[in-house]
Amino acid sequence: MVENRTTYNADYSELNIYETHAIAEKVLLNFDVPVIASMLTGKKVMHLKGMPSFEFYPGESVVVPSGEDMVIDFPIATMEDPTQCLALALDPNKVNEIVEHFNHAVAIENENNDWSIDHASSHLTNQVELNYLIERLVHTFTNNVKSKDVILDLMIQELIVRLLQTKARYSIVNDPFNVFSDTRIGMVIKYIKEHLTEKEINVEYLANKAHMSTSHFYKQFKNTLGVSPVDYINSERIKFAKKLIALNSKERISTIAFKSGFNSVSYFNRQFKKHELVVPSQYRKMIKD
Repeated sequence: MVENRTTYNADYSELNIYETHAIAEKVLLNFDVPVIASMLTGKKVMHLKGMPSFEFYPGESVVVPSGEDMVIDFPIATMEDPTQCLALALDPNKVNEIVEHFNHAVAIENENNDWSIDHASSHLTNQVELNYLIERLVHTFTNNVKSKDVILDLMIQELIVRLLQTKARYSIVNDPFNVFSDTRIGMVIKYIKEHLTEKEINVEYLANKAHMSTSHFYKQFKNTLGVSPVDYINSERIKFAKKLIALNSKERISTIAFKSGFNSVSYFNRQFKKHELVVPSQYRKMIKD
């Protein structure tokens, strides 16, 4: 009743879909290759090396290195309402090939050129593009699509690149020990954090700070972090604006927009809705309620 498995194979990957029909604890799962696991239905409690135990829900994923144990609890699985998840096992040679290409593409001289997905486990939440890609992978694996292996090969490449970009973005943005402060991308991220609400921050200004041409800076930033400089700045300003809205429920939305570094209230509203799916006034009401 625990971990019933259906397997689909492709040239460089194997999709395993697991279904559990009974409450269980300390179920061991181990792959001898890198794996990305995602929840489909129900809930698990995951125990991974080097991480505190955490509840694992649909829309979340974990990346687990080769040979590392996943110890899993199933607190709510039943025959009528089973817990379902997937584990996508990746060919290590394919992973290394893509990692090497990625590191070459994002390297600025000898900076930021040693990213990998196979050093430590990671827990990914709120990764909309990654979740959409995994849905497409499952659909392609489980349906007789023409040129199936060719399509899956391209999608696996995109998946690994997005995982690398996610890891790079998290590591550079959350850098308590200033490991990346001497790199140009790391220095730019630090500058954005310290001058987030200043109006003059733009791609040309940041490229000059990094001593790079505008086009080269834009390309390297997006290749490394998976988002453009403008999108990153806007997302950080929206986070700052959310804090202001929470702290002061009576301040005008236009004032919050300008305090957050936006020059236009209408642009602020559009960006807020893009990131939060509601406009600032609706977000304020949600907090109040």
